[in-house]
Amino acid sequence: MLQRFPATTLIAGVTIVCSALLILTPALGSYAVLGGFVPASVTQAVDGPDGLPLVPWFLSPLTATLIHAGWTHLAFNLLMLVVCGSQLERALGPRLVALLYIVGAYAAALGEWALQPGSLTPMIGASGAVSALIGGYALLFSSPKMARTINVLWMAAAWIGLQTLYGLVAGLGGATLAVGAQVGGFLAGLALARPLLLWHYRRA
Repeated sequence: MLQRFPATTLIAGVTIVCSALLILTPALGSYAVLGGFVPASVTQAVDGPDGLPLVPWFLSPLTATLIHAGWTHLAFNLLMLVVCGSQLERALGPRLVALLYIVGAYAAALGEWALQPGSLTPMIGASGAVSALIGGYALLFSSPKMARTINVLWMAAAWIGLQTLYGLVAGLGGATLAVGAQVGGFLAGLALARPLLLWHYRRA
């Protein structure tokens, strides 16, 4: 599996290690604030718990993907990461899948910032970045055109709905699993899937 899906495996492995270590600490809530994406930090100075500095806002979309509210949150995101990421890696290759994941993390932060730019509530979890993979998977692996449209809409609604439901019942220390993040990541996946596919096969 490492040889066939190195990017998916690497991302999943790093996420598991970092998230598991944080979940096992009693200060998970503080780390969620320090390392999560705080929309207000883009335009103003925001202090973390005990006056500690937050991760810079331009890095926090990535660090937020390594912080999860609990084991269920982590497992659910990893399941979708592995399922969709491994299939996309067959079509796009590891580098472009990693690029799509990173862009998805930033698109998720952008989506959350667009909805509530002054919010002090941190966004945590890899679901926004995973949403980009789900969007790309839904677009590339559905056919014909009508079925593709239905499948894209269904997967978007199901994923965003499940994430929102989980966020309502399992929020951590004020942190949220935000709808704006899911939408932003999913749209990034839809927008980039075909251009990345064409780039991957540009010399074929």
